[in-house]
Amino acid sequence: MTPVIPSRLWEYSIAAFLIILAPGPSVLFTIARAIAWGRATALLTVLGNVLGMYTMSVFVCFGLGPILSRSHLFFNLVQWGGGFYLIYLGYCAIKDSPTDAEGMRQIIEEKPNSLQTVRQGFMVGALNPKGMVFFAAIVPQFVDRAKGSITFQMLIMATIFAAIALLSDGSWGLLAGTIREWFARDIKRLIRMRVSGGLVMICLGVLTIGQSLLHR
Repeated sequence: MTPVIPSRLWEYSIAAFLIILAPGPSVLFTIARAIAWGRATALLTVLGNVLGMYTMSVFVCFGLGPILSRSHLFFNLVQWGGGFYLIYLGYCAIKDSPTDAEGMRQIIEEKPNSLQTVRQGFMVGALNPKGMVFFAAIVPQFVDRAKGSITFQMLIMATIFAAIALLSDGSWGLLAGTIREWFARDIKRLIRMRVSGGLVMICLGVLTIGQSLLHR
């Protein structure tokens, strides 16, 4: 049996890259760890984060896949709800950017061991609202309903998302660990980074709603 491959993987990969690159809770957590304890801790955090996010995405795929394949109305409702929630998350990221940046810069916890670092990263990834909304609302619009096997298509895209996140967040961790003093010295840099992430989330939310309207 030939595997069912989504027909818009390149478009999906670009959208996934943009949402991953936007500094959200996972990226901020990784950078905070890098600033506090260096590159090794940051990379272990990323590993746990991606494992948590992927686990969450698998649950979403198996939960939503069968429902989306049967109900076009629910398919559209998920897109609209996710689009508006992404806009809300982007707004919150911009509004709370000074508080988030200050909290990240001032992290002074006791350094965790390797297992604790991976476990803590797992929890942040599994509970990251940006990831949940992406898998629940944005991934379905790249599914080819005519091909069937929606759950399998979503799993393919979840795997691609995890691979991109591992590379992107790992790069953030290495960069922040290398220039940790530069990041920590000026809080405005952290605020600008958080605001840019908020703007990306708002744009993706608007695009999600727009795509839903175009394909009605």
